[in-house]
Amino acid sequence: MNWIGAIIRFVVSALVLVVVSWLSPGFAVKGGFVGALIAAGVIAILGYIAEALLGDRVSPQSRGLVGFITAAVVIYLAQFIIPGLLSVSIIGALIAAFIIGLIDAVVPTVLR
Repeated sequence: MNWIGAIIRFVVSALVLVVVSWLSPGFAVKGGFVGALIAAGVIAILGYIAEALLGDRVSPQSRGLVGFITAAVVIYLAQFIIPGLLSVSIIGALIAAFIIGLIDAVVPTVLR
């Protein structure tokens, strides 16, 4: 694993979460950039678990409806793991998943 690439991925993911928290009602990252880094890590771990359990079709890279719904569920569930750092409503999770998908289409955060 390329450690520099992993660090860049989490920094970009945290920046995306900060941007999404500005743009999306019902989605708030608390604790500044460090809180966003922790939230990005939790969301990445939950996404990995969902992909391991349900297969590749739930991957956000598939860009399908199943991937979109899975991303929204992962974002919504992350708030229960880090309740002090992330606050998400159901609508906020859907909007955040949509915005993250749009940003990911332009600035991919997957390690190649």
